[in-house]
Amino acid sequence: MISLSAPRTALILIDLQKGIVDRTLAPFTGEAVVERSKKLASRFRAAGSPVILVNVAFAPDFADAVHTEVDRPFAPPPGGFAPGWTELVEGLAEPTDLLVTKKQWGAFYGTDLDLQLRRRGITTIVLGGIATNMGVESTARAAHEHGYGVVIAEDLTSTFAEEMQRFACDHVFPMLGRVTTSDAITLEP
Repeated sequence: MISLSAPRTALILIDLQKGIVDRTLAPFTGEAVVERSKKLASRFRAAGSPVILVNVAFAPDFADAVHTEVDRPFAPPPGGFAPGWTELVEGLAEPTDLLVTKKQWGAFYGTDLDLQLRRRGITTIVLGGIATNMGVESTARAAHEHGYGVVIAEDLTSTFAEEMQRFACDHVFPMLGRVTTSDAITLEP
């Protein structure tokens, strides 16, 4: 069990949006990640802890996407993403949640996430979302670099191949914070 201070802890869920959760994922389906995320988010809200929902979205011409020289560049689908691609999945967001839209893998750079956390006195974040080794890992690295305590709820994450999940959870995340399951997280007043 990991006991966290409710007033000093936020739950951040990465890219639980219509265009991502329906993809083929491992080790968990998007549906399973979303259902467990909803349960943990309810516990956070009940404890008075912030829930922050992050999505990724781009301008129609993708001018705001990252454009650098890489071996596997981002290639939007012909004609752009399907309508609703950027929308959070149904039943996830509540009116009290904070919404953050990012333009790259991580949720810190180019957003007001750090400002929102600091103004609320948050010192620890619990992370979940899709994809484990992309948006979640990038956000965990930045959180660690910003001095936040990081807890990764492994059962709230999934990615495109089992080996990607295992590498992130077994080798990267333990150097950035603590890895646990959503059921093992408790919030204390």
